[in-house]
Amino acid sequence: MALGKDYAGQDCSLARALELVGERWTLLVVRDAFYGVRRYSDFLAHLDIPRAVLAERLQALTAAGVLDKRRYQHAPPRDEYVLTEIGRELWPALRALSSWGARHLSDTGPSRVFSHVHCGTPLGRFGECPSCGDPVPPQDVEVRPGPGAGTRDDPVSRALRQPHRLLEPLFGAPS
Repeated sequence: MALGKDYAGQDCSLARALELVGERWTLLVVRDAFYGVRRYSDFLAHLDIPRAVLAERLQALTAAGVLDKRRYQHAPPRDEYVLTEIGRELWPALRALSSWGARHLSDTGPSRVFSHVHCGTPLGRFGECPSCGDPVPPQDVEVRPGPGAGTRDDPVSRALRQPHRLLEPLFGAPS
């Protein structure tokens, strides 16, 4: 019997979430949006994703309300993609998966290190600040290269070599 292509028979919140964010590339698009990537061309360059797949993922995430598509230039028309409140709620899940992958699937450690902007303390295993004891929302998180950071040379990778606050545009996007 062939596997189905969806979870229609499942009465489960996790199954419904996987319908949206469980496809290949989707969480990487969301991750890059947290990093401050907003433009189609920057997602494309950083992810090495096929154009058609990126367009479909951006469309699906926009239709679901995870991303907001905003026109920033009218001639020629150019849009940017910004995480909505619903999208920002994915931060704990994204952080947990990234942390788990660094601990169990990486020989060199995390590719990115996340710190609490207000006190500089690296985030704990569950996204909390060990010094303050509170969960840290993504807008209060700074990202910097970790020991497992690669050597890619696309514009996004070069920008992420410097400390950067999550959700702030990497390239001064005009929103």
